[in-house]
Amino acid sequence: MTREQVAALTGLALVVHASGTLRRKRAITGDPRALRHVMFQTAPVAAHHKASMKTFADRLRKDGNPHTAIITAVARKLVIIGNALCNSRQK
Repeated sequence: MTREQVAALTGLALVVHASGTLRRKRAITGDPRALRHVMFQTAPVAAHHKASMKTFADRLRKDGNPHTAIITAVARKLVIIGNALCNSRQK
């Protein structure tokens, strides 16, 4: 699966909703709410304890991103890493 497909499957992808007006609304949508909630619980732990995730989250925080965007980005990165590990058949 591609990164975008994995993020959409777990409900962590931003979806652009265009209603015909010039304003576009970006929102996280998707059906797997339970999985998304688990990812939102594990993302702050990973951002605090794993060095690579900590530097990633700190860089996003330094750039001025809001907390929810940082947690979503870390959760999405965790899913992408998990997908890569599954593809390479590693633990």
